[in-house]
Amino acid sequence: MECLLQYLDDLDDLYGMIGLMFERLRRFMIALFTLVSMFAGAAAGTWLAFAHVPIAAATSILLFVTLLYRSATSAPVQKPQSA
Repeated sequence: MECLLQYLDDLDDLYGMIGLMFERLRRFMIALFTLVSMFAGAAAGTWLAFAHVPIAAATSILLFVTLLYRSATSAPVQKPQSA
């Protein structure tokens, strides 16, 4: 009976290890997607600035106003207080 419990414990450890590997892979994929998205946005903005200057200026002003509105209306960040 004890051998069966040890075998089940080993299977549980294997399942947990595979889950941790997938979590590491998931975090890597999210970071990679974020990085590629940032570069694509920067490249699109640069292309737009060279191709259509007035549209690029209007887009950047709209983005700035949106970010300013969000920072003004969002809740303040709570810093953890030490005891």
